[in-house]
Amino acid sequence: MIEDLIKSNRSCRRFVQKEEVPVDTLRWLVNLARLSASSANLQPLKYILSNEPLRNESIFSCLAWAAYLKNWPGPPEGERPSAYIIMVGDWHIAKSFSTDMGVAAQSMLLGARERGLAGCMIGSINKELLQEMFHLPKRFEILLVIALGKPKEIAVLDEMQPGDGIKYWRDEHGVHHVPKRSLDELILSE
Repeated sequence: MIEDLIKSNRSCRRFVQKEEVPVDTLRWLVNLARLSASSANLQPLKYILSNEPLRNESIFSCLAWAAYLKNWPGPPEGERPSAYIIMVGDWHIAKSFSTDMGVAAQSMLLGARERGLAGCMIGSINKELLQEMFHLPKRFEILLVIALGKPKEIAVLDEMQPGDGIKYWRDEHGVHHVPKRSLDELILSE
């Protein structure tokens, strides 16, 4: 059911690193993005796939993880993603990517959950270094990095109570808690 898939699709930041994500799975995820809606049907997004440990290590070095989790530099060796999809916008096709970027990322992350994987959209990227690493011409803008792998953490949704903050957090057992506003708070008029 789609609601269950959406509820289970939380940003995962700890993975079973040794569990490989096959390149065919990465291609399948990109195909889900390809089949998704695109603003004006321009289809300006391109992708770089990685499931090789050395290449993954290079990508990992360009990323910052979980701003709300102070004093946590990101997953340690053994808990890092086993695959990445780097989303790139092509300036020769479009001048804006925000709508396509969100639709494509959500499609791929829901597909990952369906396959028992988890992911995290990462926007805090050393884009210049990543651009150089992959020898990308200036016409391509790195938009997002989607980290993927078999999840090693549990994430739960918490209904926000008045006075609660929006920041996600981890409890003493390492369970990742994600506060969510109530439906009534979101609907302005019925």
